[in-house]
Amino acid sequence: MVLGIPGGTDMDAFRREARVFLKQHENHIAVLKVKRNEPLTATGLKELERIFLEAGVDETAPGALQVDGGLPRFVRALVGLDRQAAKRAFAEFLENRRLSANQLEFLDLIIGHLTDRGVMDPKLLYEAPFTDFDRNGVEGVFEPADVVRLVEILRGIEPRLAA
Repeated sequence: MVLGIPGGTDMDAFRREARVFLKQHENHIAVLKVKRNEPLTATGLKELERIFLEAGVDETAPGALQVDGGLPRFVRALVGLDRQAAKRAFAEFLENRRLSANQLEFLDLIIGHLTDRGVMDPKLLYEAPFTDFDRNGVEGVFEPADVVRLVEILRGIEPRLAA
């Protein structure tokens, strides 16, 4: 089994089905917290597990999804990140700066990716469409210190559990 899903399951089909049943729970506080990048309590995590169990997902799936980023990361990848939450993550980076049009467009592309997919591996900053701005990706558009900060921001956007 992969992620607690029976062997032979088409993961793309599973993701499509999961999106459908998560859509039915899009206003549930636990789903909203994941989407808004707010810390998720242990109770919220249990609620996410319950949503999956009620949808008929194999009862071992939620626990197994705790591996490799966990259930909150899996849910975030399905529901995306709230656009305002993504913008807030970059607010400090943008504070008191004048960025070029390319830099602003680059950041907007990052925010769009996060809005659609919920999380972003920093290595994607070196691949298309980011290399459309410069063949070196992020390093061709921003200064080294800014690149480090952007990577830190992306890593900080991972869904997290409340202490």
